[in-house]
Amino acid sequence: MSAATLNPAPATIGHLADPRIGLRGNLRHVGALTRRNLMRIKADPESMLDALLVPIIFTVLFVYVFGGAVKGSQQEYIQYMIPGLLGTTGLNLAMAVGTGLNSDFQTGVMDRFRTLPIARSAVLLSKLAAEVLRGLVSFTILIGFSTILGLQIKTDFLHLLAAVGLSLLFGMSIVWISMLLGMSLRSAQAVQGVSMVVIMPLQFGSSIFAPTSTMPGWLQTFTEYNPLSALADACRNLINGGALTHSVLIVLIWSVTITAITAPLAVARFRKRT
Repeated sequence: MSAATLNPAPATIGHLADPRIGLRGNLRHVGALTRRNLMRIKADPESMLDALLVPIIFTVLFVYVFGGAVKGSQQEYIQYMIPGLLGTTGLNLAMAVGTGLNSDFQTGVMDRFRTLPIARSAVLLSKLAAEVLRGLVSFTILIGFSTILGLQIKTDFLHLLAAVGLSLLFGMSIVWISMLLGMSLRSAQAVQGVSMVVIMPLQFGSSIFAPTSTMPGWLQTFTEYNPLSALADACRNLINGGALTHSVLIVLIWSVTITAITAPLAVARFRKRT
């Protein structure tokens, strides 16, 4: 998989760049603000706990609590659930961005940015770039820990890399929704509450944790159109082997469509608020 797929920020910059500053200036501003975001993480390591611990906690809980009941054996369930967990890990990280963005507005950080001669879109794109790095860390921990528990990559490293890239691409499209919520709702608590309302049905109304064949008909209809189901199926086929075209295409369509709709809305909302 190409670097452009693994890190969608440069392509997005070309679409959202401020023409008054130019593409080179936008890239420079995004780089500077991304370094700032990473330095904030260094100064506050606790902010990385969700990326570091959530993959481990989810893996242990679902494999050892539900594995035997769902698939009959924990080993078989690891091969089923972990590829799907790649998608939900990216989703959880993405939805947390809106809470932080809302807090930046409440604490006056955005007032400081307003006084700087920078592209408005660079503030949002830098958060996207920092989230890409957090996502890569989280995916690495998830795959490494799952391998210790017995996950087998039945294809090859390139297919594994493609599964990570696909999950990251979809997660970054959700970041735009999260940032739009963060700028539209009044408090960080409201952003967190709405995010949970969105995340829970998508996660558990999908094929990530259990086969959809055991679900009632109305719920199977929902899971059929749930993009997380397509993402989980695509990652399973990339890691365990299987047909790829349909599920991968569906995820790509969802990712591009969500980004194309919500990214301009988020930038317009940011410019309005600043």
